[in-house]
Amino acid sequence: MENLKDQYKSMTKVFSVAPMMEWTDRHCRYFHRLLSARALLYTEMVTAPAIIHGDRDHLIGFDAAEHPVAQQLGGSDPAQLAEATRICADYGYDEINLNVGCPSDRVQSGMFGACLMAEPDLVARCIEAMKGATSLPVTVKCRIGIDEQDEEQALDILVDKVLDAGCDGLTVHARKAWLQGLSPKENRDIPPLNYDRVYRLKQRLADVHVAINGGVKTIEDCQLHLQHVDGVMLGRAAYQNPALLAHVDSALFGEGEPVDPFAVAEAMIPYIDRHVARGGRVSQITRHMIGLFQSRPGAKRWRQILTVESVKPDAASSLILDALAALR
Repeated sequence: MENLKDQYKSMTKVFSVAPMMEWTDRHCRYFHRLLSARALLYTEMVTAPAIIHGDRDHLIGFDAAEHPVAQQLGGSDPAQLAEATRICADYGYDEINLNVGCPSDRVQSGMFGACLMAEPDLVARCIEAMKGATSLPVTVKCRIGIDEQDEEQALDILVDKVLDAGCDGLTVHARKAWLQGLSPKENRDIPPLNYDRVYRLKQRLADVHVAINGGVKTIEDCQLHLQHVDGVMLGRAAYQNPALLAHVDSALFGEGEPVDPFAVAEAMIPYIDRHVARGGRVSQITRHMIGLFQSRPGAKRWRQILTVESVKPDAASSLILDALAALR
């Protein structure tokens, strides 16, 4: 498969799983990779200062099986972002993404995330610095606007500036973020979706990779969006119902048959064993697998075993086989 930069240049269709704080950690990504070979996986957002000064192996370490995988950065200091980009590139990531969309209070106080929609010149300087630090694709994930911004004008201004700075691709969450008046949770659902705005952006920028995010819940949704844009990103739907990912390669890329979720669950056993041998806990992995058999007979017992048994001091990977027995 061609590398990401070539895919973006050739407008190859891309499916991805969104960066989600406290969700898309390395264990989640390893699990998701077993369900889809084609999905582009994103890390949780990590701030540039944390990468520069923190425990890098803990913050940005990953398994080689996760490729292709992108590191999402948070920050607004061009020099810090350039240094963090170099570090992540040395770790072997396939893409570096700048977060210009997260609406949480914490990111506003730290001057990163969606509040940067109001600072397009600063975002452009950040992208220019990041591009100067790596040959990897550097991309932006943003909203269509914030607060009282005109979403037609604000999105175009931001996008044009980051493209001039060398940005390789865009993922647009098709909602405004209301930084005044809505909580981060409310910002995921209450602002109305405006997919047409993202479609118009793509129509204007025929030679730019544009992906869409926000409210995408099914493979059928993905197929519809891919008629208008180059990429589609699933967030909560992919996490809460990971069996969706088992159909990505076959339904979106015409490759093989849907992946067997039973086989995926069994394939996680040696991974769990390795994690436990290093001193980790079973629950750190199984928490990501709870939704794998959503709506199937026995799914309640599967969830119960993974939730209750995995936190016990003597928990081992054998609980996966016990939980699977409840489904068969």
